[in-house]
Amino acid sequence: MPRRRLLLHHHQTAYEPETLELPEEVVIPKKNAPSVNGTLRQTALRVPEVTWQCSGIMVFGKKIRSLVFSTDLAIIKNINADAVIAVYPFTPQPIINEALLMASDIPVFTGVGGGLTKGHRVVNLAMYAEMQGAMGVVLNAPISNPNMLAVSMAIDIPVVATVTRMDTDIRARLDAGASILNVACADRTADIVRKIREGFPDVPIIASGGKTNETISRTIEAGANAITYTPPSTQELFKQIMAGYRDE
Repeated sequence: MPRRRLLLHHHQTAYEPETLELPEEVVIPKKNAPSVNGTLRQTALRVPEVTWQCSGIMVFGKKIRSLVFSTDLAIIKNINADAVIAVYPFTPQPIINEALLMASDIPVFTGVGGGLTKGHRVVNLAMYAEMQGAMGVVLNAPISNPNMLAVSMAIDIPVVATVTRMDTDIRARLDAGASILNVACADRTADIVRKIREGFPDVPIIASGGKTNETISRTIEAGANAITYTPPSTQELFKQIMAGYRDE
């Protein structure tokens, strides 16, 4: 189609931009991603492939589908999870966070208290975790809503609120600044995820998926956007390796 000439002041001439006619539907062929592995890293752990069915959660431009639940640096360095959720049964200590963040080559969501540790200490730990480079902070289920609100107002990274009960007031948690829900309810996880999803269709949900593909699939179908995976311990892995050494 010929372009129309436009007359501008001072005897200048310009032309209308051409209109590009695109096909109605552009089909991009789907290609398989090539796989590259080393000789010494063949024994590295892999998260269950069923976790790839998750929609994922976009955090600062990174899609998170699977999170390894561990503070073991050897495990964290040898697993293909998208992120780490580092929560441990002691009061949080910045030196532990520093070690995890320095060793990990994937994002880390670190626990900053909410159960045994409360009040201003939780806020300070959350601020310090952000400065150290954590992608998000995880708060334990007992934390009060005012304490969670204080944390969310002090930092600019996601606040992950842990849910362990069916009767948790999800609206109050979201109003207190929770960005992501972390559902950890053992064998009731899928049911609670489903209930939350019915009331809050757009809230990001991380959930524990269990040890089998069937339980993980059930949790994903219930509405989980990402799955936490608990890997075998180094003790269990070494037990298998040592058994092989003895056979040799």
